[in-house]
Amino acid sequence: MANLALGYPQSAHRKNEGKKFIMVSETLIQAAKPALLAKPVIHKTLNSSLQVGDVTLKNRIVMASLTRNRGVISNRVNAEYYAQRASTGLIISEGTLIEPQGTEWINAPGIYSEQQIKGWKGTTNLVHEAGGLIFAQLWHLGRVCHPHLQANLPNIGPSAIGATGGKFRLLAGEPGYVTPTAIEDPKTYIELYRKAAQNAKAAGFDGVELHSANGYLVNQFIDSRSNQRTDAYGGSPENRARFALEAIDALISVYGPKRVGIKFSPSGGYNDMQGGPADLPTYIHLVKEIEKRGIAYVQVTRYLDDFSAGGQKVDVDQFRPLLKNTRFFVGGAFTPAEAEEWLKEGKADAVVFGRSVLGTPDFAVRAVRGEEANKDLNYKLFYVVENGDPRIGYSDYPFWGDEGCKEQQEAKKDAKGAPHN
Repeated sequence: MANLALGYPQSAHRKNEGKKFIMVSETLIQAAKPALLAKPVIHKTLNSSLQVGDVTLKNRIVMASLTRNRGVISNRVNAEYYAQRASTGLIISEGTLIEPQGTEWINAPGIYSEQQIKGWKGTTNLVHEAGGLIFAQLWHLGRVCHPHLQANLPNIGPSAIGATGGKFRLLAGEPGYVTPTAIEDPKTYIELYRKAAQNAKAAGFDGVELHSANGYLVNQFIDSRSNQRTDAYGGSPENRARFALEAIDALISVYGPKRVGIKFSPSGGYNDMQGGPADLPTYIHLVKEIEKRGIAYVQVTRYLDDFSAGGQKVDVDQFRPLLKNTRFFVGGAFTPAEAEEWLKEGKADAVVFGRSVLGTPDFAVRAVRGEEANKDLNYKLFYVVENGDPRIGYSDYPFWGDEGCKEQQEAKKDAKGAPHN
């Protein structure tokens, strides 16, 4: 039986206090340890509940979408991984492909087949039984796929302009990106997003997020360097925002506005996105139009030196005043203490955490109490399976008080003379 982290609400924690494991769907769920739960909550705003559209987050910690390359069809190991992290207020799934694509991550999951719907249903069921909420992030890579990984079918993009860089490590010679074929009718892809949302709903997801960041297809339409169309989808900020807004409307047609989110990275950089001041008017127009639609949230990633290199810094705070009826999430290497300050100051409604949650299944329980996340992350195994066991470096990170975590706490005690609380 699998060993999962408990993700149910505080009342359930109190009810089961003292128990080491709870049975969920014939799977052993590891309960947060009483000694950890007994510690005082120091980040009270981060720990507070939040209404986001039609769902209520039990805290303001959101698990970021994190590609892990562990299964084209969501499986039991994936379900364990997500259910371990159900103590976060909201889980956003890893990028989930809306059609077969030649990605560098050949085991990235999709949501375009009946088998995938069935697989994801097992994952969403387990997350729900563990007390969590999960949105599917809908993903198309556009021009940053490779034809040799998609039966030599051409890449597509808003324009026939290739991204610079890239490295497809699974192909001979590790080639970079290639020039895409310009999409003739963007509405064809809008319908793919609509169908993916229908499939996500059938799979039991609580909502969907449109991936409009990090240089993927929607971002390619937004960006003035990758989009040089002369039709209704290119040129002006309003036209370059059109594809994203039509995709959002397609998702709303399935879920309604209150269970739809969108992610932006306006500083650009990654996957050869220009971002910055040149495209800021497009993002401002987008956010204003999204506010009119009243969707659940807008997630914006702030500038990061490593991830945004090649882009130009945009201060994400400027989007906050544009949103009155839509929640504002921010992400980008926040610490719990910094997240608490942003929330207390009203600069954001919730904060998105990536690697901290990836390597720490009970991160939400620790973070609000000032307890450190696991430090010994195996970066090599973020995307690679070792020795045929997908759990290694994926669902085997220790919980607070487990052996690996105790060693970290002892090392800190030795270094500073007292344990960290």
